Amino acid sequence: MILHGYWRSGAAYRTRIALALKGLAYEQLGIDLRTGAQRSAAFVALNPQGMVPALEVDGAVLTQSPAILEWLEETHPAPALLPAGPVDRAHVRAMAALIGCDIHPLNNLRVGKTLRETFGADQAAVDAWAARWIVPGFEALEALVGRHGAGWCFGDTPTLADCYLIPQIYSARRFNVPVDAFPRLLAIDGAAALHPAFIAAHPDNQPDAD
Repeated sequence: MILHGYWRSGAAYRTRIALALKGLAYEQLGIDLRTGAQRSAAFVALNPQGMVPALEVDGAVLTQSPAILEWLEETHPAPALLPAGPVDRAHVRAMAALIGCDIHPLNNLRVGKTLRETFGADQAAVDAWAARWIVPGFEALEALVGRHGAGWCFGDTPTLADCYLIPQIYSARRFNVPVDAFPRLLAIDGAAALHPAFIAAHPDNQPDAD
């Protein structure tokens, strides 16, 4: 497998976590979003949307991290990143979607660039914009972890929800968003900091990191 990604991309980060949790070997090819490498003819030929991650596997190119993570779960079911029961699986998917649909798309690199270039936002304004979406999302997640978590977002082992949460906490810190009000989320972040799969997937440990 070949993973095309960017070391600081939240979507690529969550994909690396899932790959590491599954114990799967893969090659990485860095796509520097800051330089516009995602718009190169070679990469657009691979992924017409020009976004990361893209995963080459068995002659196919998989795009969009939710689809990639679901594919990983279907094709490499152990260790499971979704619980056994359909209601529990829906809870985990909902927690992942809360981040993947309602928080992350509003504070990624291209949104920040648009805020700066089109609306003249400075870094403080960009940080405030990110907090506007991260804080209420984390408030909801804190409550959901209180209902379902037992060391991780759901239960006592990592799930897809944790693959989404850890990169979003990393992003929150980059945008100077205070996270002290979310002790359950911070406890999960602390557990991830000691977990080999999460350590391997961390942005600072990627071959294309600054």
